[in-house]
Amino acid sequence: MATTHHGADRGVWRNWASNVAVRPARDVAPASVDELRAVVRQAAEDGLTVKPVGSGHSFSAAAATEGVLIRPDRLTGIRTIDRNAGTVTVEAGTRLKDLNAALAQSGLSLTNMGDIMEQTVAGATSTGTHGTGRDSAAIAAQIRGLELVTADGSLLTCSENENPEVFASARIGLGALGVVTAITFAVEPLFLLTARDEPMTFDRVTATFDELHATNEHFEFYWFPHTDNCNTLRNNRSTGPLAPTGRFRGWFEDEFLSNGVFQAANSLGRAVPAAVPAIARVSSRALSARTYTDIPYKVFTSPRRVKMIETEYALPREALIDALREVKAMVDRSDLRISFPIEVRTAPADDITLSTASGRESGYIAVHTYRGMPYREYFAAAERIFTAHGGRPHWGKLHTRDADYFSAAYPRFGEFTALRDRLDPDRRFGNPYLRRVLGD
Repeated sequence: MATTHHGADRGVWRNWASNVAVRPARDVAPASVDELRAVVRQAAEDGLTVKPVGSGHSFSAAAATEGVLIRPDRLTGIRTIDRNAGTVTVEAGTRLKDLNAALAQSGLSLTNMGDIMEQTVAGATSTGTHGTGRDSAAIAAQIRGLELVTADGSLLTCSENENPEVFASARIGLGALGVVTAITFAVEPLFLLTARDEPMTFDRVTATFDELHATNEHFEFYWFPHTDNCNTLRNNRSTGPLAPTGRFRGWFEDEFLSNGVFQAANSLGRAVPAAVPAIARVSSRALSARTYTDIPYKVFTSPRRVKMIETEYALPREALIDALREVKAMVDRSDLRISFPIEVRTAPADDITLSTASGRESGYIAVHTYRGMPYREYFAAAERIFTAHGGRPHWGKLHTRDADYFSAAYPRFGEFTALRDRLDPDRRFGNPYLRRVLGD
């Protein structure tokens, strides 16, 4: 039977960053697809909306509901690995960290992934989670098949060959088309990546960005506001040997500096905003060059324990550096005090209807603030720059765009909304966020 949760805070569900809180009418954790179908059918009888919540790592209110909140905690695990087809089929509530570890034990890996792996596979793909890559795209672009429960409680499977019009949209479905119950991903034999992390000045990294992007399979960098300092990360396939970062150095840089000291520095900056520029200069010099070689998920992902609020936009790749320079100029001339670095990544074009990289090679700029610091003025100023360049906001992060904006930003927007009208005419999976971004 589906279990019903009653939280300590009288049934209030909060996302990871605690910027979204909602009190659902029911909070359930189905143990099987059949139980989930029954939950959806019962919700329809009771006139309630339905939302699965994943791990709550979205900053947007994409998963918020006052109806039936579905926790994926019991819909986990690998169903099948097909080595001949090069695929793995996994239950929707499986955390990426568990999938990555299980695949590695089987000598397999995803081709690319984002930089955190706490999310469920369904939550990560439904909101368009991505890493960085010259040739390899977001996690959803690695999907080969999907299973979802639709508004009437029926089970729908889709792939390039089966219900292809659903497959085109449902890989990044925003929770608007149904509740994803299983995903089939393309996988490949486990490989090694050599990571090279190196400090670089803002002027140098922006002047040589096209070359750095062209000559590395996975390139990204962080710029520390109020400084001219960046940290660059290059990840490329390697024949080995395996040479992981030393235990102490890995702990020192990934835990002590990136989480422990960073947490303390941000807390100080929140208490004394005038100190932020000085703190940024120290923080941005703390990380030194390093090179190591390991399996993909140990290179691509890292722990992220310092709570923040974030907005991120995908821009046409050719507009990326101009937009970043505009953001730097905006910060430099403002009274803003920004203690979090800005992250810059890329992705090739893909063919998913509402992917932020749909139909165009893309560059991403992610701006963050420490939780509890003011962010609205900063994010609004950044959004003005991003939207002037035709930017598309990340579906799981904060933004102020609406359906009118998206209908212009996505050439196939009408294709998605027409499919939603067919699969969920009564808006069983609706909520205020979807009403804003997709319209009624």
